[in-house]
Amino acid sequence: MTVMSSSKRGPLLFQIQQFTGINTVMYYSPTIVQMADFSSNQLALLLSLIVAAMNAVGTIVGIYLIDHVGRKKLALESLSGVLASLAIPSGAFFAESPDSTNRVYGWLAVIGLALYIACFSPGTGPVPWTVNSEIYPEAYRGTCGGMSAAVNWISNLIVAQTFLSIADAVGTGATFSILACVATLAIVFVVMFVPKTKGLTFEEGEKIWKETAWGSSQGKYNTEGILEDGA
Repeated sequence: MTVMSSSKRGPLLFQIQQFTGINTVMYYSPTIVQMADFSSNQLALLLSLIVAAMNAVGTIVGIYLIDHVGRKKLALESLSGVLASLAIPSGAFFAESPDSTNRVYGWLAVIGLALYIACFSPGTGPVPWTVNSEIYPEAYRGTCGGMSAAVNWISNLIVAQTFLSIADAVGTGATFSILACVATLAIVFVVMFVPKTKGLTFEEGEKIWKETAWGSSQGKYNTEGILEDGA
């Protein structure tokens, strides 16, 4: 099996970040709240402001956790929470009937979105940026980092431009189910292809990525012991 190089893994982390729907939630949170049968514009905007505030607070928490918990572990815990929280609005939208006057499912959808932000912002948000600053050889770090950022914004554009069309075509519940499937694939990707780099210098991190990409048979890098302490 060919091992995926760091030049591919970095951009893929950003695709994961965007295709799990974060900027869709941020851009369209008032619309999503109204989809959950909250017709008041003021209430929709208020709830969307709460979502934005949670994102800001969660990101600050992530700054602390990323070095204490470790990149890979934090990403996996965050993505697991994202997967679970996406299931809540998906189920709520599927269960809600068009002519229902019961707000229970609407509140469940909003609670699911809040939990999604709470799980996403400390891990899936900052980890791709941190890992992308560490994984590239020094000579190519600037160029590869710029390419990864470009992939991030292109993926953001794709998701933002297609969310409402997909929701209209297959339904809001199915759309959130698609995002949940992406989160599942993301967990598999992180488990298989993202090494532990907690507490390593740039040089040590680069050695691990080269060892992973080229194979230990090359004999160029001895990472024994380094991998045991990292996370």
